[in-house]
Amino acid sequence: MSTAIVGNATLFTFVCLALAMAFATVRLAIGPGARDRVLAFDTMYIIGVMMVLLMALRSGTSVYFDVALLMALFGFVGSSALAKFLLRGEVIEP
Repeated sequence: MSTAIVGNATLFTFVCLALAMAFATVRLAIGPGARDRVLAFDTMYIIGVMMVLLMALRSGTSVYFDVALLMALFGFVGSSALAKFLLRGEVIEP
């Protein structure tokens, strides 16, 4: 019985995360400004990391945790570069 509850809870959580990803995609596509698009990008990579961790919970393998760690690292670096570009107009300073 416990396995069925966890399976249903993870399925419900996956559906909720997919819905949140759809909303963030809409904001990324029609965001009024660049800051809204950067926030939508941040939201999308965080939701993606949560989806990968949810798949790790469902499958029971530890490979997904390494993938989630790399996704979080690259997402942070990407959002930092985008924020710096929006503030200064260039990513690499001369």
